[in-house]
Amino acid sequence: MALSEWEEEFLGSVTERVDTYGRAFGDPEKGAMGAPLSAMQGRKLKEIEAKAKGETPRARFGRKPRPE
Repeated sequence: MALSEWEEEFLGSVTERVDTYGRAFGDPEKGAMGAPLSAMQGRKLKEIEAKAKGETPRARFGRKPRPE
């Protein structure tokens, strides 16, 4: 499945920030100090990876995935 423009932009910006700063988030309350990604960024990357593989996204927070 093709990635949306937003997903491609997200991947590029995360990669750029990790390469430049060693991490992709600035607020220490959003993730561990030594982690390159915040908890939400990591979760979104897993969703994008599953989509790219053509897998059905897992339900989040007890909800069923939206049909596409």
